[in-house]
Amino acid sequence: MDMTRRAILKGMAAAPFVTAAGSALFPAVAQAATIDASQFGLTYRTGNSHGAYADLVAGLATKLPTVDATAVIADTNRSATRLTSAPGTVQAFAAGFTWESGDQTVDYWIPQGVTTSADAYADGLYPSNGSKRVVAVSWYFETDPDGDGVDEYPIDKGVRLSFVDTTNASAPTYRHVLLVEPAKTSSGEYSFNPVRRHAGGIMWYGDLLYMVDTFKGLRVFDLTKMFTVDTAEKDVCGLHTDGKYYGYSYQYVLPQAAAYDNTGKYVRYSAIGLDRASSPDSLVVSEYSVSGSVDYTDGTFSGSGVATTTPKVVRWNLDYTNRQISSPTASEAVTVAQQKIQGVVSQNSKHYLAASNGSSAGSLRTFTSGASTASAVCNLAVGCEDLSFHSSATTGWAYSESVIWNLSEYAGKRYVYAVHADGS
Repeated sequence: MDMTRRAILKGMAAAPFVTAAGSALFPAVAQAATIDASQFGLTYRTGNSHGAYADLVAGLATKLPTVDATAVIADTNRSATRLTSAPGTVQAFAAGFTWESGDQTVDYWIPQGVTTSADAYADGLYPSNGSKRVVAVSWYFETDPDGDGVDEYPIDKGVRLSFVDTTNASAPTYRHVLLVEPAKTSSGEYSFNPVRRHAGGIMWYGDLLYMVDTFKGLRVFDLTKMFTVDTAEKDVCGLHTDGKYYGYSYQYVLPQAAAYDNTGKYVRYSAIGLDRASSPDSLVVSEYSVSGSVDYTDGTFSGSGVATTTPKVVRWNLDYTNRQISSPTASEAVTVAQQKIQGVVSQNSKHYLAASNGSSAGSLRTFTSGASTASAVCNLAVGCEDLSFHSSATTGWAYSESVIWNLSEYAGKRYVYAVHADGS
């Protein structure tokens, strides 16, 4: 759910559950056009007002035990349930799972982004040459779940990330980790703050996790540098008055390591996906709009003005050797007149979109750069969100054909699942 939709669609979990297959597919033709990609740019940033991220993380490492994602994935503490058939309105189902009951129904944590270890490495295993098949999901904290203008939960706890170990597909397990931004206290002590962002899309590439920051650009987290913290204080994040560090009762925190700030024409960073089919590898970003015209007035956008309000898919090339963006200037930009884009993945010039449809089934749609129409591939779940492409060529975590991962957000109807990319 993009930030402009919170007030509109809060309480959707109580809406009727629509199951009529096909009724949710969008009949409108989506127009697409190639536009000048040089309008769009990102600038790499290595610190914040407290100092360089590397120095802040190094300072925290003198105070806290350091772990990496491999250790966290080996220390899961919750159980998911394997899906053996298509949930709800989902078509072309391949695989998936649901959360344990507390996470399935909680109203203040809302799942948004999805990526997998098939994004991280070409063989689909984590760590590199490892043995784990992992799905990662981002959640944002909602202080006012019922949308009445009164916060039921006074503390915005930011963003958490779930590492789901699906190596044993029949019994997946997972653990939540809190995302934080390293900082210093007023007295100069090393600390960290919650990342209070929407987390609408994530992308795992090597040991880096990219997360969209709606108005600003991208945030980057290094999965080799995480910290173990105390868990007794559920409402404290960072260095507490007792001299201990907390992460809202989560055992592990993952500090931000870098950022890419939007410095070209405005882009609404709603979702992100990895393209391994392109040469070089690349990432794509898509924009959410309610009516087919992107709103750039609901926040303070970084950048130099509006190129077009038609929703866009914008591509940046990646450097495989360091897992970073290789050029600050976008390499491709296309417009697509599609409402409510919640997720994007691309395979060269072929783009897949997740489009939501309120309390009805979402839709997986596809179009080609510069083409005039987008077509429906299959129905997705009600409240569909981010996408992640999983090639059949993924040797360590193989499917007989390529699949696309998606997830749904509404309490009681939360699924994380893969569908066949061709809709079969």
